[in-house]
Amino acid sequence: MEDGNRMDLQDSEAPHCDFISVHEDIVNRVMQVMPADQQLLDLAEFFRVFGDSTRIRILYVLSQSEMCVCDIAGLLKMGQSAISHQLRVLKQMRLVKFRRDGKTVFYSLADGHIETILAQGMEHICE
Repeated sequence: MEDGNRMDLQDSEAPHCDFISVHEDIVNRVMQVMPADQQLLDLAEFFRVFGDSTRIRILYVLSQSEMCVCDIAGLLKMGQSAISHQLRVLKQMRLVKFRRDGKTVFYSLADGHIETILAQGMEHICE
């Protein structure tokens, strides 16, 4: 490689300790509050749901108002089956709830935590 195209190895590495030493007091303190592996897997799965832009759009819409599938589909300019599929995923993860009014099913956010997560995420990306 030419010198101009060569990357300095130290520039590509993440910072690390030059001396290996375990700080047992810190490690023990963190281990005491560390959630169980299954809880962390569940948390990762929870956040994975937020990784889809269609689901984020649906959650944002529902943070503004309770809506039926037809309304959401019209607003997002998508098919009802695609919206229904994503609502099923959101319902399985307990992010949305529904209620029936005659033949119409209305969806809303499951609780205020979801709105808080959306608001904090938006605040973070707008910084």
